[in-house]
Amino acid sequence: MRVYDLITKKKHGEKLSKDEINHIIEGYVSGDIPDYQISSLLMAIYFQGMDLEETINLTEAMINSGDVVDLSHVEGITADKHSTGGVGDKTSLALLPLMASCGLKVSKMSGRGLGHTGGTLDKLESIPGFNINLSKEEMSSVVNSVGFAIAGQTANLVPADKKLYALRDVTATVDNMSLIASSIMSKKIASGADNIMLDVKIGSGAFMKDIGHAVELAETMVSIGRGFNRNVGVVLTNMEEPLGMAVGNSLEVIEAVNTLKGNGPGDFTELCIFLNSAMLKLTGIVSDIEDGKSMTMEALESGSALHKFREFVSAQGGDVSYIDETDRFESTKYSYEMICPKDGYIEAIDAEKIGICSLMTGAGRETKESDISYSAGILLHKKTGSRVEKGEILGVIYTDREGIEGELRDMFMSSYKFSSSPTKKKETIIGLVDQAGFTDLRRQVGN
Repeated sequence: MRVYDLITKKKHGEKLSKDEINHIIEGYVSGDIPDYQISSLLMAIYFQGMDLEETINLTEAMINSGDVVDLSHVEGITADKHSTGGVGDKTSLALLPLMASCGLKVSKMSGRGLGHTGGTLDKLESIPGFNINLSKEEMSSVVNSVGFAIAGQTANLVPADKKLYALRDVTATVDNMSLIASSIMSKKIASGADNIMLDVKIGSGAFMKDIGHAVELAETMVSIGRGFNRNVGVVLTNMEEPLGMAVGNSLEVIEAVNTLKGNGPGDFTELCIFLNSAMLKLTGIVSDIEDGKSMTMEALESGSALHKFREFVSAQGGDVSYIDETDRFESTKYSYEMICPKDGYIEAIDAEKIGICSLMTGAGRETKESDISYSAGILLHKKTGSRVEKGEILGVIYTDREGIEGELRDMFMSSYKFSSSPTKKKETIIGLVDQAGFTDLRRQVGN
């Protein structure tokens, strides 16, 4: 079959068959089909769309382009979580110990940070001695003994997605539901878990800007999961401002540890509790989310989840004394207090600008080859909805870089918007999408 004919077919809004989609993906990964033809096809898909069957077939073709992780050696209920990313998103660090404490097994492959969003591996490597390079056998051993493991990706998972995403990025075809859903779900299904919880962020610091499109994406991903006999749930969460108070590497590890000790920020604690509760319902361990919350709170309050995190750090070579005494983490050469310029209320904090400010401190990478500072970052003192007075500290910036104080101050302060009248903080949890459809939780979940 000719790729030219398949491009023409989709251009006219016709449906591509499974064999045609397989031919396209196999040919592109092998190098037989050039970028310019795939670019044309992507634009045709962007304007004409794909139905659910096409989207599932595309997902399957992408999965089959590389390795698939075999978790048959893992004893128990296998689960995985994925976030679409955001600023201050250290969720895996606190959520996975909760999941393991409640009987789930999680073998998670994570990535490094690039740009204004941080990577889980960078945060973990701020713990002295922590090893993210595990063999398949080592990964299995840690998962079976501790309940979860986090490592860098070693398998050749979904190479088709790497090529397609790079092309979508430069051809303005990123924001298509079928292409987004197949990209996310191909990687999660190839990772092997039977149960998948997705955290889709909405807002200024996220890819999805509005609830309508986020629900559409979530419903598509749940349907794809059903097509592969996977249980999939999607929690829609707010990313109008950074998650929690810490943005950085060791700063976020400290915040995750404090959360497991029961002293975490309200929004981050609420998110972790809800995600774990929803996962427990998804896997059938509990019958409803309220029972899941009770089980999750027991894991938190008993210290079980914190113990799991210590076990995990120890099993992967990390120095647990840094978990027991988080003030052992090194600080930076410079720290700058950000002072509130006026009396009033914080109306908004631009998450993306805070992320860029953190990147400027050295906490993130501007290129894949960039070195990072594990101690650099930002610790917020005030969030949206807070009453503030002139002279109060809004946050503290930590960096080892010289001569950039002015730039850091300008970027930080430009992220804050003030109001003379009280403003309401937006809910952390927006909604849940599962097999039953969309449930709006904005008035059901308190902050």
